[in-house]
Amino acid sequence: MSTLEIGIYSFPALMVLIFLRVPIGLAMFLVGLVGLTIVTDGTNMAFSRLKNETYTTFSSYSLTIVPMFLLMGHFATLGGMSTALFKAAEGFLGHRRGGVAMAAIGACAGFGAICGSSLATAATMGRVALPELKKYGYEGGFSTATLAAGGTLGILIPPSVVLVIYAILTEQNIAKLFLAAFIPGILAAIGYVIAISIYVRLNPESAGTRPPVPMGDRFRGLVDVWPVLLVFGLVVGGIYLGWFTPTEGAAVGAAGTGAIALLNGGLTWKTLIESFFVTGKSTAMIFFIVLGAGFYNGFLALTQVPQELSNYVVSQGFSPLTVLSLILVFYLVFGCLMDSLSMILLTVPIFFPVISVLDFGMSAEHVAIWFGILVLIVVEVGLITPPVGMNLFIINSMDPKTPILETYKAVIFFVGSDLVRVVLLVAFPAITLFLIP
Repeated sequence: MSTLEIGIYSFPALMVLIFLRVPIGLAMFLVGLVGLTIVTDGTNMAFSRLKNETYTTFSSYSLTIVPMFLLMGHFATLGGMSTALFKAAEGFLGHRRGGVAMAAIGACAGFGAICGSSLATAATMGRVALPELKKYGYEGGFSTATLAAGGTLGILIPPSVVLVIYAILTEQNIAKLFLAAFIPGILAAIGYVIAISIYVRLNPESAGTRPPVPMGDRFRGLVDVWPVLLVFGLVVGGIYLGWFTPTEGAAVGAAGTGAIALLNGGLTWKTLIESFFVTGKSTAMIFFIVLGAGFYNGFLALTQVPQELSNYVVSQGFSPLTVLSLILVFYLVFGCLMDSLSMILLTVPIFFPVISVLDFGMSAEHVAIWFGILVLIVVEVGLITPPVGMNLFIINSMDPKTPILETYKAVIFFVGSDLVRVVLLVAFPAITLFLIP
């Protein structure tokens, strides 16, 4: 068996381990370790790479941005920012048909701007908004589907942990990727609001109404969200203006949200220690997945699978848009079965070399940024696509009385909105690249 064949057969072996419920990081690590041992006829190179890969992964300065953004999200929750965002949005939208659900989407978008994690956004806003949705007569499936979809904004609206990982994998500028994600993120929120409007018109009994909030209270609610605007402006604006690097910006954001939580009384010694513990646990999980992916992708590079795939695609004469469309369909299908970070780490080293050799009529940097945002969006769709959308299960676990099938039925409207957005961004790359200098 040739080296290339060993590399190709490693992928189905990896899928078998994943379907046997082996953790994705461990599965990639084991396949990479065994594959290197087979290819190099011994364990010397495999164990040597184990030492080097572990050191280079965990000593990476760029990866320190991950725990900082995760900690920033925890501090933001302790500071009451999630509640303030929802109350402010609810004051302006809550009296409309489907308005409380729209407010939840707006709050998810705002919280995503200071969190960077989809699962954390979904869980946090679920605790805040789900009781209000129930209070005003929203159907269980519609409520859970709305919050699951809104949670996906956490990884799309900058800052985003997944975008950081993509930038490291493809050696792209993190600040430019954050900037490119801004307009698609706003389009996502608008698309979800439109999906809610369509849903409540087709199903009038699915949503109740609430009395209008006095105008004075509405503006007082806006005043309460100033910490969110301050942190977002300082972090993203500071990175873009060159005041500090993305890693320094993440540290500034964590310090800022921590100070706000302290002033609001949400940060105590107990909650501080809990925040460090949860952040450390989440960071360890992400870093181990990154290590496993690095080990497996190093093995793939040795077998020449990415290079041979690129050469094959070019030799077939497929149009660039055809290749891109096939890759995005692959992400849509497998995104139903795997989490977003694992998908990015597993597939980008394989697909990015293919995209890089195709002529889309743009510079290499613009193609890399455009592809990164498209991948992020289709992976985001996988988080809410039945049957294994992770956000669906997180929100449904908060409302066990609602059958998961009801959530599946309602979330189709949000998935449809996402697919329309993907088509728009593929057809008009300028939407993504508009803010990129």
